[in-house]
Amino acid sequence: MKAVFRSRFAILLLTVLFCLSACGGKRLTKANVDEVTKGMSRKQVESILGPPTSVDSIDLLVTKKVTYTYKQRDELVTIVFFNDSVSSKESNLRD
Repeated sequence: MKAVFRSRFAILLLTVLFCLSACGGKRLTKANVDEVTKGMSRKQVESILGPPTSVDSIDLLVTKKVTYTYKQRDELVTIVFFNDSVSSKESNLRD
């Protein structure tokens, strides 16, 4: 009886942990993308949107260009940084 209880408890615990980890990522919304403004640092952007899906970095002669891409199903947000400051952003998010 104890073994059955332990295995059911373990399955329940794993299910809860899986659900929490799946829900833990920040969801992209038009509202939180609108919070991102020119001049923000990469750290500030990540505190609003979470970590990007992908990062592309190019070292130019006197500056560094970093592009953050966030993908959520068929929606896409692209944020471009020059010297770690937001330079531009594009989004096809629908609210």
